[in-house]
Amino acid sequence: MKIFNILLVLLVLLMACKNQHKSSGESEKALNEKNYTSFGESIDGDGAIESNEMLAEFETLSETDTLETKFVGTVVDVCKSKGCWMKLKLNNEEEVMVKFKDYGFFVPKDIEGKEVIVNGIAFVDLMSIDDQKHYAKDAGKSQEDIEGIIKPEKTFSFEADGVLIGQ
Repeated sequence: MKIFNILLVLLVLLMACKNQHKSSGESEKALNEKNYTSFGESIDGDGAIESNEMLAEFETLSETDTLETKFVGTVVDVCKSKGCWMKLKLNNEEEVMVKFKDYGFFVPKDIEGKEVIVNGIAFVDLMSIDDQKHYAKDAGKSQEDIEGIIKPEKTFSFEADGVLIGQ
């Protein structure tokens, strides 16, 4: 019986130490994210790669590949209808189309130029003419621009389960 009591006390002490460590980790996480607003699943910025590194990753993917990753980018366009997608700058010429997992969340419509961290799955997609026209309409493009879309386009795509938006 004595051994049982000693083991019980040790177990309680171990759990108490574990909980204290977890609490300090949570406060560090809050400090790192205090300049970001979170959407979707709760994520942190740890381990996020830069957009130019993400571009290099996209260039190695074929249309059947996927890559689970997290990266930092700048918003260049967002759905003006309801915030259901956004485009992030990868470099001066390339962008990535970011959609949100299962349409489970949306982002504000006024975040162009803001830094974001996205977590999810990267892939290369062949976007149909109809989808391109739909997104152009959502982005508020002119009818002339929309009618100028005449062929499917290879695009870098990303399905985000969580997004952090810089203040």
